[in-house]
Amino acid sequence: MEYRIKILAISEVTHNVRSLRTEKPVGYSYKPGQATELSINNPEWREQKRPFTFTSLEEDPYLEFTIKCYSDHEGVTNAVRKLNVGDELLIGDTWGAIEYKGPGYFIAGGAGITPFLAIIRRLSKDGQLKGNRLIFSNRTVRDIIGEKELAGMLGEDAIFLTTDEPCDNRINGFIDKAFIEHYITDFTGHFYVCGPEKMVSDIQNILQELGANPDSVIFEK
Repeated sequence: MEYRIKILAISEVTHNVRSLRTEKPVGYSYKPGQATELSINNPEWREQKRPFTFTSLEEDPYLEFTIKCYSDHEGVTNAVRKLNVGDELLIGDTWGAIEYKGPGYFIAGGAGITPFLAIIRRLSKDGQLKGNRLIFSNRTVRDIIGEKELAGMLGEDAIFLTTDEPCDNRINGFIDKAFIEHYITDFTGHFYVCGPEKMVSDIQNILQELGANPDSVIFEK
């Protein structure tokens, strides 16, 4: 089913990430971590559907999408960068394999944090964050989505890495085998992984090599 929704508010999250809050269709529901196919309701972009994750909570009276906008080519996210309050979007039904199944490690790269934003917000609101840790990698500090909020919710259980620049209070490096062996000591829990395809694949392989149960590694298939 297709729903037409109007943009209610827009905020700039980072230099290239926008948060769009939109109308919420009556009866529309989703679970934290889920996504939908979204397109812009105009003749040029209506058929160009792309998957985006909800970063709002189920009880919010609006839907929220946190979208990284790539301005280096004329794609959908570049068109999103040009949208204004009052413009319309089209969304479909909800879907997604990333769902909270119990305490563990959230491992994200770049915009891969978006399904975890709603999950971590949900856990924080319900007082159930204990036993969870976030490992979040970005190229530079200015690329980090929601750093202040995530650090506020998770405290020392939020670990931030930058790969392209050294920075105080953040680790400079990659989420490789040596990093995982150092920062993860228990491989019996759940692992939630989202980011660039190669990063997800590499981390899956490392986790399994270090003893994680493949069924406990949760990612978008």
